Amino acid sequence: MISVKEAKNIILNSTQDFGVEEIPFIKSVGRILKEDILADRDFPPFNRVSMDGICIDFIAFKNGQRDFKVEGIQAAGSEQITLQNKENCIEVMTGAVLPNNANTVIRYEDVTLKNGIATINIESVEEAKNVHDKGKDGKVGDLLIKQNTKISAAEIGVLATVGKSVVKVAKQPKIMIVSTGDELVGVNEIPLEHQIRRSNVFTLVSLLERLHILSETAHITDDKPVLKQKIETYLQEYDVLLFSGAVSKGKFDFLPEVFDELGVEKLFHKVAQRPGKPFFYGQTDNCNVFGFPGNPISTFVNCLAYFYPWYYKSVGLEVENETAILSADVTFKPSLTYFLQVKLNSRFGHLIATPIKGNGSGDLASLVNTDAFIQLPNDITTFKKGEVFPIIRYR
Repeated sequence: MISVKEAKNIILNSTQDFGVEEIPFIKSVGRILKEDILADRDFPPFNRVSMDGICIDFIAFKNGQRDFKVEGIQAAGSEQITLQNKENCIEVMTGAVLPNNANTVIRYEDVTLKNGIATINIESVEEAKNVHDKGKDGKVGDLLIKQNTKISAAEIGVLATVGKSVVKVAKQPKIMIVSTGDELVGVNEIPLEHQIRRSNVFTLVSLLERLHILSETAHITDDKPVLKQKIETYLQEYDVLLFSGAVSKGKFDFLPEVFDELGVEKLFHKVAQRPGKPFFYGQTDNCNVFGFPGNPISTFVNCLAYFYPWYYKSVGLEVENETAILSADVTFKPSLTYFLQVKLNSRFGHLIATPIKGNGSGDLASLVNTDAFIQLPNDITTFKKGEVFPIIRYR
């Protein structure tokens, strides 16, 4: 049995490059960018009017002039016109190019327009007011979005602005999620007294969807020849296999034997943690195999604590670790890392974790009332209120 730290190091040293693909930019939210995005022109690309109003040559105002004859209108999207007489003005719309020979915009709220004359009603005007200078936000060739950024709505806007209709992103792994066990029946079935509905597989599907990964699912009964036959095919067809169940010491927990017989290199089996101790991890030349224990909380925490970091490193995404302050004393005597469910809230800018006691690793319903796991180390038994520890959010 190895420590949580050792298990995580092994997993992070076994990451996989899935390659790069090009997709329409509007479909790229949540994906990991695999190219630098540069400005294809200055931002803004011209001296841009930022208020509806009139534009003037500031010198005329400085010299005491307050009444200006309107020469014309500069609309947004129209070609630049020129102020012919510097003692006149041009009406301008937000987003328009600033006309030649003008350098200052006075908003309509500060102007009276009558009979083709614009009268400025304020005594103080700043030169270049309400003008967004060309190139102020960025110059052509500037780095706007760096590679390995997770694309959000903010990045989508920038991609559109630079005309990046197709964008390079990290390919997503091809993943099969497998549940095992004769006691499991379908969601739409009515279980017998000795049966339960399949749930872990759908929890894993949802956890992967948070990463914008589409997955496939399968259920295999506790029949070793059938397990071996199907898993042999999956190992060839998928980048990652996620299993829930059949990795512990039960008489029908065949997966470790099947993995060995199919040439899966075992990198570890059993981690000094609670919940999720019987966790198996191994690999072939082309497939990574995560064997999570079948209890719901065990499957859940192991996916978050191990698969998520493995995926992040595989696609090049850097993720900051979070911590929280314990709101109450906790005692845990076994020499195991303890992933304790907590409710999170913020007080005076600090994240507070309140322990919530469930009924063990089979208590799936307890996840509904909590937000995260707080990771308590295995070298002490009493954890004091006010101490700070890492957390793994799931809400």
